[in-house]
Amino acid sequence: MRLRLRRLRALLRPLRSVSGLGWAVLTCGVVLGGSGWWLGWIETLVIGVGLVGVVALAVVFTVGSSTYDVNLEVSDRRVTVGDRVAGRIEARNTARGRLLPARLELPVGDQVADFPLPSLAPGGRHEELFAIPAVRRSVIEVGPVRSVRGDPWGLIARRVSWTPVVEVCVHPVLVPLTGAAAGVLRDLEGQATRVVSNSDLSFHALRDYEPGDDRRHIHWKTTARTGTLMVRQFEDTRRTHTAVALATHPADYLDDEEFELAVAAAASIGVQALHDERDLTFLAGTRLRTADPGRLLDDVARVTARGRSGTELVPWVASVARDASVIVLVTGSVPDRAALRAAAGRLPAGVPVLVLTCRRGARTEVAALGTLGVARLGELAELPKVMRRVVGAG
Repeated sequence: MRLRLRRLRALLRPLRSVSGLGWAVLTCGVVLGGSGWWLGWIETLVIGVGLVGVVALAVVFTVGSSTYDVNLEVSDRRVTVGDRVAGRIEARNTARGRLLPARLELPVGDQVADFPLPSLAPGGRHEELFAIPAVRRSVIEVGPVRSVRGDPWGLIARRVSWTPVVEVCVHPVLVPLTGAAAGVLRDLEGQATRVVSNSDLSFHALRDYEPGDDRRHIHWKTTARTGTLMVRQFEDTRRTHTAVALATHPADYLDDEEFELAVAAAASIGVQALHDERDLTFLAGTRLRTADPGRLLDDVARVTARGRSGTELVPWVASVARDASVIVLVTGSVPDRAALRAAAGRLPAGVPVLVLTCRRGARTEVAALGTLGVARLGELAELPKVMRRVVGAG
């Protein structure tokens, strides 16, 4: 039974390789041939038989097996917008006999590149080099490399995949925030909270000794002066935890360029926080990985304009990053700034919040009210200046 199924699949295999043109020619041949035979029209019968014969001849071009060892290499799987990705394809004939000429197809995103594959003797090799321009932030799928054998008329083409798909992450262009970000994102020592504990770094007050207290915290000078054991009390400190939330709803942006500006600005802030070894939560449609800058930017490369709007970011941040000490909300120029300020006002009191609206070509503007800062960004290169002005205004 299995042998019969294998034979049937072998017979039907050429049918899976027939193109739309091939089916059209075959259909016309059958219809014209049948009509000519039924009506006795010799000319029509000859044309029909000729078309069917052309399809049969095309099948001959695909008969036989092609055995290759194909290797696909790319120079880098992480690049920045504006770079070029170099790659190489090597095909080797692993069959016992010489292989007929064929073609190699390399899908690159939505495009397909064709390379000629000459006739190869047993063990023969052929190499092709290529370059992929990284025009915009995205994830480019390269491959799989396919060998194509078919007729010269494009009626039947037999394709065999030889390599897996290789993903190339195109990261956005970033701007360094060294110095400017330090004032906004605080320092590594953390900032004091109002939670009092018996052991931490920030001294708060003295209190009477209680059984079980650590004797290392006894304040001996005060104890000697008062005659009563006194111990130090501390305020809890916490590491700076930066939360960056990017609006991904298309209605928040005038166009794709504005959205890309917002993505690059949010990514610049997030990467700077990781470089400074600060805890980071990055929200952009979903929660992105923040183990290291490379993984963060790989996820940023996949971000699309689909998700929450700027005003919807606040409850999300409040639920996901409850211990955030600095919050940055990034959105486009469409949302009303007053509505954004009102929404940001619902975040925990005392936590510095920056609402950054992006509009390509707009004049840089910064306003601050207490711990809430609102800024407008026109160009990515202006982001360090915006951050410095936020610090100065606060």
